[in-house]
Amino acid sequence: MTTTPADVESTVKDFLTSIDKLPEGFTADTSLYADGAELDSLETAELSATLEDVLGSDPYSAGEMPETLAQIQAFYAAASA
Repeated sequence: MTTTPADVESTVKDFLTSIDKLPEGFTADTSLYADGAELDSLETAELSATLEDVLGSDPYSAGEMPETLAQIQAFYAAASA
């Protein structure tokens, strides 16, 4: 399965919306943590599980700690290259 940047963006935005943490003006470079979506450790684990469920893998389980949507998209781009 090929995962597009749009697939990743949709999954992340849907997740942030579901937990009421999608910041106004959210972009691929908005922080997922402080001064951005302000995810805590439990929410980060939930995001990891969501990415795994929807997209079949996730950067967190691969040992990465992405700070932005762009970094999550880069993980999937590298995985499909």
